[in-house]
Amino acid sequence: LGLARVDLYQIHWPFPPMPVEMWAEGLAEAVEAGLTRAVGVSNYSVAQMRRTHALLAKRGIALASNQVEYSLLQRAPERNGVLAACKELGVTLIAYSPIAKGLLSGKYTPANPPPGLRGRQTSRTYLARLQPLIGLLKEIGQAHGGKTPAQAALNWLMCKGAVPIPGVKNARQVQGNVGALGWRLTNDEVNALDLASEPVQL
Repeated sequence: LGLARVDLYQIHWPFPPMPVEMWAEGLAEAVEAGLTRAVGVSNYSVAQMRRTHALLAKRGIALASNQVEYSLLQRAPERNGVLAACKELGVTLIAYSPIAKGLLSGKYTPANPPPGLRGRQTSRTYLARLQPLIGLLKEIGQAHGGKTPAQAALNWLMCKGAVPIPGVKNARQVQGNVGALGWRLTNDEVNALDLASEPVQL
């Protein structure tokens, strides 16, 4: 990367059977060697995160992040305790696949499914069931100055206390994602999206 040190260095997976403590020791050594400013984990359960947090704390190092899949269609972090534990421990939850590989963008319908492998993995029946949620995202987006469904979905995550990291393929998509910043859904809107997303969880 041509950098003396990186801002954030994360473990991608816990990689059993090696204990998470082994990986945590490596993270601590990277901080102490001046190779990274902060360290985090990815795809860690509550128990794995707590163990890593505790070991790092003994060495005076904060666990900065846990990067997990989280979106309106994948709300496991709310059910499995990861989101609550992140808030308790002061760990930032980084949400990957925040618009569910494009399913929350509003561009896919039963008549226009995703291309390639994603299209084969997503049934037209499911896309039909998804339309009420997409409609609500559009309605809420319009109430906030013409925001897109994707921007509303990203803002929902931020209201939950997560930092979404949407993928981008071009500059236009970068600009679109930036439109999720500088405004906030109301509590009623967050609750309405919670309810509307329940029947279509992946």
